[in-house]
Amino acid sequence: MSNQENGGRSRRGSSDQACSTPDSPKLTTSRSPSPSLSFGSIDPGSPMGLGDNDPNVLKSFKPIDTNETLEVPTDKPYMINPPPRDRPVRLYCDGIYDLVHYGHMRALEQAKKSFPNVYLMVGMNNDSETHRRKGKTVLTEGERYESMRHCRWVDEIIADAPWFVTQEFLDEHQIDYVCHDDLPYASTESDDVYAFVKAQGRFLPTQRTDGVSTSELITRIVRDYDKYLRRNLERGMSPKDLNISFLKEQELNLQKHVSDIREQIKKNIRGTREDLAGELEDLKAELRHTKLFWEDRRQDFVRGFSSMFGSQVEKIFGRKRREDEGALLGNGLATKRIRREQSKSSLASKASTNELN
Repeated sequence: MSNQENGGRSRRGSSDQACSTPDSPKLTTSRSPSPSLSFGSIDPGSPMGLGDNDPNVLKSFKPIDTNETLEVPTDKPYMINPPPRDRPVRLYCDGIYDLVHYGHMRALEQAKKSFPNVYLMVGMNNDSETHRRKGKTVLTEGERYESMRHCRWVDEIIADAPWFVTQEFLDEHQIDYVCHDDLPYASTESDDVYAFVKAQGRFLPTQRTDGVSTSELITRIVRDYDKYLRRNLERGMSPKDLNISFLKEQELNLQKHVSDIREQIKKNIRGTREDLAGELEDLKAELRHTKLFWEDRRQDFVRGFSSMFGSQVEKIFGRKRREDEGALLGNGLATKRIRREQSKSSLASKASTNELN
């Protein structure tokens, strides 16, 4: 079955969780509840919601509320059977669950909270089937099973689950509903692998969480491949561990050296700019202080100068003033004399002219 990539946050729960394989007896792992919480009134299949009200927990998504009724969606193009009322509702989710992320967890949380009392089973495909149909996984099947075992929403893990849900599988595990987002999942054998489950009214849709998937996480690593190689080399892993050649190792070392030089240059430039800015601010402050100091002392200097040299200054400026006044007076008399001479000359000229006429 395709890897289920719907959302959720993983926290620890109190319900017993089993892991069953075709060739081994069911293994049950009991989780010890916190001593500060009381579980006396909680059924094994009930969602715990631990940490949902914790103000220190970052909640990036709208919380998923538990459906306190036994109602099912009625707006789907397929029928959904009413749930049983005398026992926990047995739900089944399936997938590869490689690199388990919050998208997986939100899908499982939605399933767990679909009804007040739910027993959630998760079927996980083995490596052989997954590699043949989807390609190589990052985690082995044992690692994937163990990762899912720690999910608080899950009550039972069914290892080596079939790629396609069959009627025999539904009956064997007494599954009331198969949970998945309701987009058609096509395969070489069918246009929608859940079509026969929907036809029986035993399909319960969940909401897909966009923006995260195992493929997207792998893409991030591949996109920054060299950065992660350098990261692991710096942490002490050998080129052999990372399956890279000697030339690749030298290339990464050169990249790191260039990156370190760039960072050092940026750091020095930032440091130089900050130092210059600090020195300029200090200089401005000193100039402002000096200006205020001399403005305050200016009147004192004027008064002190006047008290010491006032009489001499007055004599000098008095003599100068008298000289200037005398010069102005002399200039005035000379001007009058010139005007009189000009007037006499003008009268003589007019007299001569009259005689000639």
